[in-house]
Amino acid sequence: MELGITTFAELTPDPETGKTISARQRVADLMEEIELADQVGLDVFAVGEHHRPDFVVSSPATILGAAAVKTKNIKLSSAVTVLSSDDPVRVFQQFATVDLLSGGRAEIMAGRGSFIESFPLFGYDLSEYDTLFSEKLELLLKINESEKITWQGNHRAAINGLGVYPRPFQKKLPVWIAVGGTPESVVRAGRLGLPLAVAIIGGNPAHFKPLIELYRKTAEKAGHEELPLGIHSHGYIADTSQQAADEFYPSYAHVMTKIGHERGWPPMNRPQYEAMRTKQGALLVGSAEEVTDKILYEYSLFKNSRFLLHISVGTMPHDKIMHSIELFGTKVAPAVRKEIDG
Repeated sequence: MELGITTFAELTPDPETGKTISARQRVADLMEEIELADQVGLDVFAVGEHHRPDFVVSSPATILGAAAVKTKNIKLSSAVTVLSSDDPVRVFQQFATVDLLSGGRAEIMAGRGSFIESFPLFGYDLSEYDTLFSEKLELLLKINESEKITWQGNHRAAINGLGVYPRPFQKKLPVWIAVGGTPESVVRAGRLGLPLAVAIIGGNPAHFKPLIELYRKTAEKAGHEELPLGIHSHGYIADTSQQAADEFYPSYAHVMTKIGHERGWPPMNRPQYEAMRTKQGALLVGSAEEVTDKILYEYSLFKNSRFLLHISVGTMPHDKIMHSIELFGTKVAPAVRKEIDG
């Protein structure tokens, strides 16, 4: 199993002091986090795309290009590229460049995004949310398959026999589809034979099993077998269970309460949070042993080939995040690999 980290590189206030670090400092911290993940032997580091003041990364490929020359082995991915509001030609060119810089370690995780700010920012109509993604995904895949393409759609100027450059170091860029639980998106990924990343950030993980089965049945019906499957969850690792719970909660509650206010959810509270830390909950917050057990439990449900831990939700002290990454790479990853890979 591949094990890795995702981040949105939040730029949120410290819940205790109310102070927010500078964007420059957050990016510098992020570079150190990616380097450490590579050094401790993790397989993937993925960076999200947002266009809000509380996230510092709007251009994942730029961050990943910088990380490419600072790392040696780790795969570098978006999580996600908001393809609906971007140009697939530029997305391909940017990630092909990351692939050249990294010697073949770039990936694209394409999704529709959990926030909508990019749509008005780049002049797209939210009423076309679904058609934008499906058409742009079609174009991205076509570019990935062939150096010169002819293509016509409704949301972008036609391309008539033109080449798209540079080409990546790999023969093709790995393109994953990231979903939050929408059956239509799962069916699309299975039909196209694309790897699937499922974000489990709420509810009981076992409830996602029918969704995974739908993906695999759709893929099999379309003639695709044994496609990569990734599971993505919020989490944090510390030396003890209580320490992890206490350190992660303030920033997590701050962010989830803020998003809840925007979307009509109730504020996050400690009992709800503790329930989410149990075996039946979506959070992987605890000691190395607890997080290992939770990853193995989810593997028993899904037989996934990749697991990505989202560290952190909200801005946490850099030294604590670094320690969590170190524990993930030196304690959790070896235990998981020993159990699954033998």
